[in-house]
Amino acid sequence: MPWPWAICGSADQPRDFLAWEDHSIHFHQVHLEDMGRVRSRKICEIEDREVAQSEIGKGYQWGKDTIILVLDEELREIPLPTAKAIEIEAFVPLDSIDPIQIGEGYYLEPDGQVAAKPYTLLRQALECSSKVAVAKYAWSGRERLGLLRVRDNVIVLHAMRWSDEICDPAQLRPQEVEFTDDEIAQAEQLIDRLTRDNLEGEDFTDWYTQAVEQLIDAKRENREPPTAEEPEAPTQVVDLMAALKESVAKARESRGEDATVHDLPKKKTAAKKTTAKKQPAKKAAKKTPSRKPRRSA
Repeated sequence: MPWPWAICGSADQPRDFLAWEDHSIHFHQVHLEDMGRVRSRKICEIEDREVAQSEIGKGYQWGKDTIILVLDEELREIPLPTAKAIEIEAFVPLDSIDPIQIGEGYYLEPDGQVAAKPYTLLRQALECSSKVAVAKYAWSGRERLGLLRVRDNVIVLHAMRWSDEICDPAQLRPQEVEFTDDEIAQAEQLIDRLTRDNLEGEDFTDWYTQAVEQLIDAKRENREPPTAEEPEAPTQVVDLMAALKESVAKARESRGEDATVHDLPKKKTAAKKTTAKKQPAKKAAKKTPSRKPRRSA
């Protein structure tokens, strides 16, 4: 099912908006001796000189000594169905897609009144079905896999990784270990304590970026930068139960609850019946009527 690029712009310059902003602090490379900028320059290996961007094209390495030149015009003329349209392949539940496949997101905007109707129709169809669309589209010289979903009445296009681009983590899996019932229960209790409805609040603040900003401000104003407390040295042996209890206590304390962590009550086990070993009766002893033992209160 093709959806024309008119939904978000032309084939050459689709009108999209990056759905996220990079708030991290970026640094330049400088020469420590004189603080001069160190830049990455594009040098031609044959002429040994810097070349302008207008002189640079795409070349594919074939063998050791052969480079095949491929022009941008040739890439645009490739007979690919997705070259000028978003080709929707399927509609699936969002939870059926592994999050590791989902990449950066872009807001899509209809290009004019003509594209407004198919844009709105697709948006309403996605909302009513509670599903997302998996599509193919051409971007930056290659065919890509994408995910279309709705956010605040706007269609978001997420770049996706192909399944063969996901590495197998088998070699990273640790060996199987056994846990006690108490350890599992403490871990479940920690999950219950840290369960939240959203990711809002100070716990999800980028404190590192704020600390770097304070460091830059202090150096700009020629004053001492703030210092951090020395972290406690980690112990060689990790007591899993102690670590879980500490985590639960911190979670309770951050929510203003009683931070005392109590051990879970142990399961009651039925007392085993003991049978007294019968002693041989003495011949001279008189027989007495048997009485039922009284139950202790």
